[in-house]
Amino acid sequence: MKLARRNEPYFPSVFDRFFNNELMDWDHSNFSSTNTSLPAVNVKETDDDFVIEVAAPGMSKNDFNVNFKNNVLTISSEKKNEKEEKNENYTRKEFSYQSFQRSFTVAENAVVGEKISAKYDNGILHIILPKRDEVKPQPERQIKIS
Repeated sequence: MKLARRNEPYFPSVFDRFFNNELMDWDHSNFSSTNTSLPAVNVKETDDDFVIEVAAPGMSKNDFNVNFKNNVLTISSEKKNEKEEKNENYTRKEFSYQSFQRSFTVAENAVVGEKISAKYDNGILHIILPKRDEVKPQPERQIKIS
């Protein structure tokens, strides 16, 4: 019998995953099959809405396309930058191309599609999907016993 027992959890901790991953793991984590970076997304639910927040600093509202069709919300962006620098002995040209597409399937008849709104503020794209009255939480009802 041991006095102290080593407690090794079945699932690795967040710290284990953080320190075991490479700093730039190009094939996994937050990248798509086309090797374009996917922005981080938060999805939260309130009593009245579903809210999607997309972290996309350095962009403008005109860089985004947000569509809702057949209960699928699609967020996409395409941005091209071209930079040319001339110096005495050389010319250097740099191209930058950023694109992504994320899609979310929404439960049928859960949101009012015509009232979905979006705004871009401080590097975050906020998309608000208002819930239909039928899916909003209903107050508790006391049932009278006869």
